[in-house]
Amino acid sequence: MVPFSFAGHEFALTAPEKGVPALFWPAEQALLVADLHLEKASWFARGGQFLPPYDSRETLERVALAIRQTGARRVYCLGDSFHDKAGPDRLEPHAAGMLDALVRVVDWVWITGNHDADMAVAGALVEELTVSGIHLRHEARPGETEPELSGHFHPKLRLTLRGRAIARPCAVRSERRMILPAFGTLTGGMDAADPAILGALQPAGRIDAVLPAAGKLVQYPLWRAA
Repeated sequence: MVPFSFAGHEFALTAPEKGVPALFWPAEQALLVADLHLEKASWFARGGQFLPPYDSRETLERVALAIRQTGARRVYCLGDSFHDKAGPDRLEPHAAGMLDALVRVVDWVWITGNHDADMAVAGALVEELTVSGIHLRHEARPGETEPELSGHFHPKLRLTLRGRAIARPCAVRSERRMILPAFGTLTGGMDAADPAILGALQPAGRIDAVLPAAGKLVQYPLWRAA
């Protein structure tokens, strides 16, 4: 894990060999993930676009691994955990068993997003939550000046290095607000420097993309106030 300070608290990003970093909050013994989009493949299948139906298994395996790595006792899912509110009913038995086991092992809090409001799931279901002075919600609130953690935008850092284009899931943060990367298997991503992301974190003095690499926190400047 790669530790760092944010909004007066100590956090850490997991550093998986593959996949997406999750956010760990040691003081709260909490793991935070955003945009799992479970059962996205089955949602597309209903419209005749068939994808391998194992996205939920892979995503839940990622969550289980992050729980083991961090020792988290609580999981906060920051919205769009299922691709639609009927997603829980479409979970195949193996994935449903995985989710049931995880919810039994740790305290599980679902913060609802624009895809999954009013879904029927085990665990606590809330629209948003404030923990130790930090607001946890799905989408960054316009003009928010208090500490905030959110998801929704699926940020990816896109760079060209030595003539090679690369894209890596990343968090995007200002001084007091941070947008987490999408943790789901079939989630894609938006350029971290997209105006929609930079605008969502205003007001800010600076905005950076952050991700773990080689055991360190790598920080790329995206925007600075004039």
